Amino acid sequence: MNIFARLIAERLNIDEKSAEGTLALLDEGCTIPFIARYRKERTGGLDEVQIAAISDHYDRLKDIQKRKDTVLKTIADQGKLTPELEKRIADCWDATELEDIYLPFKPRRRTRAQVAREQGLDPLAQLILLQRETDLERAVRPFIVGDVKDAATALRGAQDIIAETVSEDERSRQQLRGSYRRTAIITSRVVKAKADTDEAAKYSDYFDWQEPLRRCSGHRLLAMRRGEAEGILRLSIDPADDQECIDRLQRQWVRSQNKAGRLVGEAVEDAYRRLLKPSIETEFSNLSKEQADEEAISVFAENLRQLLLGAPLGQKRVMGIDPGFRTGCKVVCLDAQGNLLHHEAIFPHPPVNRRMQATVHIQQLLEQYHIEAIAIGNGTASRETKAFIEDVLHEMRAKVGLYVVSEDGASVYSASKVARDEFPDEDVTVRGAVSIGRRLMDPLAELVKIDPKSIGVGQYQHDVDQTKLRHQLDHTVESCVNQVGVNVNTASSHLLQYVSGLGPVLAKNIVDYRREHGPFTSRAQLKKVPRLGPAAFQQCAGFLRIPGAKNPLDNSAVHPESYPIVEQMARDQGCTVGDLIEQKDLRARIDISKYITPDVGLPTLTDIMHELEKPGRDPREQLEAFEFDPRVHTIDDLEEGMILPGIVTNITNFGAFVDIGVHQDGLVHISQMAPRRIAHPTDVVKLHEHVTVKVIEVDRRRQRIALSMKQV
Repeated sequence: MNIFARLIAERLNIDEKSAEGTLALLDEGCTIPFIARYRKERTGGLDEVQIAAISDHYDRLKDIQKRKDTVLKTIADQGKLTPELEKRIADCWDATELEDIYLPFKPRRRTRAQVAREQGLDPLAQLILLQRETDLERAVRPFIVGDVKDAATALRGAQDIIAETVSEDERSRQQLRGSYRRTAIITSRVVKAKADTDEAAKYSDYFDWQEPLRRCSGHRLLAMRRGEAEGILRLSIDPADDQECIDRLQRQWVRSQNKAGRLVGEAVEDAYRRLLKPSIETEFSNLSKEQADEEAISVFAENLRQLLLGAPLGQKRVMGIDPGFRTGCKVVCLDAQGNLLHHEAIFPHPPVNRRMQATVHIQQLLEQYHIEAIAIGNGTASRETKAFIEDVLHEMRAKVGLYVVSEDGASVYSASKVARDEFPDEDVTVRGAVSIGRRLMDPLAELVKIDPKSIGVGQYQHDVDQTKLRHQLDHTVESCVNQVGVNVNTASSHLLQYVSGLGPVLAKNIVDYRREHGPFTSRAQLKKVPRLGPAAFQQCAGFLRIPGAKNPLDNSAVHPESYPIVEQMARDQGCTVGDLIEQKDLRARIDISKYITPDVGLPTLTDIMHELEKPGRDPREQLEAFEFDPRVHTIDDLEEGMILPGIVTNITNFGAFVDIGVHQDGLVHISQMAPRRIAHPTDVVKLHEHVTVKVIEVDRRRQRIALSMKQV
């Protein structure tokens, strides 16, 4: 443990005691949100990002330890484990270095060098490597036996052994890695047979492309690798000068100008071209892919966080509309809890054109279900449907909020098991419209039901390491859910499963208990839920809210373990806990330093006071309505120089995509986002932010729109 804490503290530049406290909490089974929120004294106030980084490093170090155990056992079984080698392996915490140490001892397939060793040529190889023998013809004669028919065969076999020795040498590998780090060039070429196909057109930028690997951005690398996977591109990663790499290796290994030295030089070149270069190229290909994956996953996770923490309308009676032309618009009416009350289809648009009938139906539904807000999906016929609804509302003089909602992933949800379980008797169109309506009420509660990869807010999410992506996205969802808090009496089991300490089984048990016994009236009642023991209660209780509970702290982020502190504060002020929450002057009199104990310090007490000020507050922003420019409806309506309102729909490392209402998002390249140079688009915009952009280029053939936020 201590060695892990020390290594992690050094790598993350944090206090070793904080790292050690965090690792202990993780080993106790505590979740990252719980540790960050309720164990600040033990972590030194580390935030979720730092704790997650500690957790990730901890997992990697444990994996390295397992690998070290395997390496030590394998070498020991060969009888080659010396005390010096054992200590070196024990002190090694770099995965690449560990594999370099292990390489000479690693069981391998039958190589050319292995065949030569079986022929008894290893002593000859060592003799040649010494480069002291002046009469090689005489020295090689004893080795011409069996399958070794002549001197040439013996020397070739010896060179094979030398080549493998060079390729497994740590110094040689590090030297070549250095060359790759400094000078490696990534090259992309089109497969000639695919050059003129429609599939290849989107990769045309990479038909004849090369650049230094260290300057190749993650999104370009992933684009080229996707082209390679589809058989359209061929990629290679090479040092700038092969001969310079060979010369450097030969200077390391060749120490004589005699024939033995020449043979070693030839073996070194063979080692480079046949063994070392392919191995290091693969290593750098994997490393660059891993770095690009981390970059893309980070972008996706941040976009997902912003999307999940999108502004909620709250518990209102909502009409959700999934717009369409030929198939009509599917309309649903939901109560304030998101329950489905009614659904039907209307056909206000061509080719059916039942506009008058649709108007009457919408008017009746608005009045019958006392609709307070309308959510319209942003897909096909969205703007036409919005204009139709605006006419209906104007005619009725009704003051109903009208919002356009992203429907990315709605079709995935509507066909999912979650949706089938919720609405077993409804078809996919009804489920999709319900999802659109609920997204307006609470984006977080609805979007957690959808596989994040289907929400469309990432870059190359299907090309990156899927295990790492799932881990990061699950962590992001868990973080957002616990940051906001969950109403235990209205949350779906799918939302509850992301609450700290729960999971699918306990989430279902909570919903089943709620259905059987009615709404929860206190957090303490959670202990009666089957299988929800003390450990799970400790982890989840602070993130679950019970509006209207007898104890007002049950609807706050104050953890039950801290209730006695708040109750003591109230007693000291001669009032109730409710009075403390309602009266600022009472809270102002409290000297929190009086309540410090060995287990509870100022960080926890400060959090308690903030929570008493606004118990159960929602950290999300307020919802704002948005209008597209009425002049533009399709890409053909766009002209260079137009200034238009838009909504940020996706953020990547190279820019942000903005919906300007023409069914094709435009790209604001990072160079067009601000007058000054910026490090990342998130320095300027957030997902779903309302922005003003300028059209700078329209490529109708490729359906591409270039936008700018500079000088707007």
